[in-house]
Amino acid sequence: MKYKLFTIGTFLFLFFSTGIFAQLPVKPLASQNELLKSSNHSLEQNKKLVYNMWREFLEGGHMELAEKYFAESYMQHNPNAATGRKAVVDFFSQYSKPQPIVDTIKASVVAIIAEGDLVMISFAREIPDPADKSKKYSTTWFDLFRIENGKIAEHWDCAEKMK
Repeated sequence: MKYKLFTIGTFLFLFFSTGIFAQLPVKPLASQNELLKSSNHSLEQNKKLVYNMWREFLEGGHMELAEKYFAESYMQHNPNAATGRKAVVDFFSQYSKPQPIVDTIKASVVAIIAEGDLVMISFAREIPDPADKSKKYSTTWFDLFRIENGKIAEHWDCAEKMK
């Protein structure tokens, strides 16, 4: 009985001692070029579609490329943005202006995973620690896309509703 209590107590101490045992920082699994590779040509093409959209449309601010990447009936599950290709252009036009397109995504890409018609891309993020604003902690952001007829037809992420 004493051994069980000691074991439970030790586990609880370790579990709640986040100041002593901090999380590991989020790091990319491989280079972006390696993450794009797949032994399945269709999955590799889907990964490249999402990757290039991110570089050219989102980070590059080239809203004129929306038709190249998004289905007209594009469905959005982020609570801060509306559905439709026009809506995605209107939304991101508020935040970005055209800039030179670079060869890789600027953000730290952790993984790009494709399965069937779905592509998930995850990013390492650093966010201010709510307990100490002078410090940051590492976390991960996920975006999931559904591909249909060579275009992005649907999107999910972990965004929370803003004001």
